Amino acid sequence: MSTAADPAATETGSRPPAAPSTEKTTPAPAAPAAVRNGAAVLLAVAVAAAAVNLRPVVTSLGALLDPVRDGLGMSATTAGLLAAVPPLCFALLGVCAPGLARRTGPIAVVTAAMAAIAAGVLARSFTGSAVVFLLLTALALAGVALANVLIPVVIKRYFPDRVAPMIGLYSMSLSVGTSLAAATTVPLTNAMGGDWRLGLGVWGLLAVVALLVWLGVLFARREKSGPATATAAGPAAAHVKLPILRSRTAWALGAFFGLQSTSAYSAMGWLPKIYHDAGVSESASGVLLALVMAVSVPVSFLLPNLAARRGDQRLYVVVLGLAGIAGFLGLMLAAGTVPWLWAVLVGLSMCAFPLALTMLGLRARTPGGVTQLSAFAQSLGYLISIPGPILMGALYQSTGRWYLPLGLLALLLVPQMLVGLRAARARHIEDEAVR
Repeated sequence: MSTAADPAATETGSRPPAAPSTEKTTPAPAAPAAVRNGAAVLLAVAVAAAAVNLRPVVTSLGALLDPVRDGLGMSATTAGLLAAVPPLCFALLGVCAPGLARRTGPIAVVTAAMAAIAAGVLARSFTGSAVVFLLLTALALAGVALANVLIPVVIKRYFPDRVAPMIGLYSMSLSVGTSLAAATTVPLTNAMGGDWRLGLGVWGLLAVVALLVWLGVLFARREKSGPATATAAGPAAAHVKLPILRSRTAWALGAFFGLQSTSAYSAMGWLPKIYHDAGVSESASGVLLALVMAVSVPVSFLLPNLAARRGDQRLYVVVLGLAGIAGFLGLMLAAGTVPWLWAVLVGLSMCAFPLALTMLGLRARTPGGVTQLSAFAQSLGYLISIPGPILMGALYQSTGRWYLPLGLLALLLVPQMLVGLRAARARHIEDEAVR
């Protein structure tokens, strides 16, 4: 059975043979297989626990935005900032992730990220200031940004032979967290007396559980970092700074990540409104959004495994792009007719996210390369995605109809497929960056 790489082996890599010695030495006993397997299982559980917590920070707030605004006396401008904060945090703080990982190791940074999520989500539930609420939300999102970049790195480093299944587990857990928060935040709030503070704060408890698991991983592995850290590519290979701006694959991945994020954030933000305007009841509109999220749960688990078996992933780029075009055109022309079909197609198109994560792990040879590629592609991608939901709202407000916004989303899937075809080729950024 393939398990996570032993931390010592992962971080020291292959070493030159030792000089001959006349003294007899007794080799250190290898860790028992059960210990290695137990450490792998614990880390896999930690990855899933972290992933479940990366979306409720935003989706739980979206479900309770109106009572939060009323309770804090929040202006429309401040509420608009709340919509812009997530991609801004993801873009700006993701750049910091490689440096932090070099100094303290990715496991330590992800553990700190879980602490930031737990602290931010719990503390914002008790503040009476809109500004403090915004700052604490930004703290939680800073943790989300760091974990977004570094969890694929943890997977590449500690599961080098199981990258695709672990990316599948990570992506599926992300979808579960998104669906869970979207579907249960309002019912939970109502069950607890209708207090939005409790409805938001309960998700902080889930983050505390993830933090405890990551503290266990951190203690068990006692990860080391620094110039001596190495990978199988050679001593200190993990810390070689690549001229990543020279890599066309890195730029293509960043653009692909940004365009798929544009579609995903726009769909999650506006889909219930689109259905409701087409004559679908509010409750049914919420169910259809849950269907979009539910479709991505099994596909997010299976797709990375399927994609990693091919030399490249261009087929999946095209299939997901065409599904999205069909879904958005269906919503544009006949949202109230077979609405479940458009929801399924849009849900399939949103599986471009786990495909992008898979390609991040496959387009670099070393954990250090994945760190730099993940930081670059995700930061660039989230910057690209910022105007999308805002532009959709502006187009809808100016026309009063969804034809132009949905037509725009369908049109953007064409460049998404084009850059995706470039990013999906079987090559490594290390080779391109040195040319």
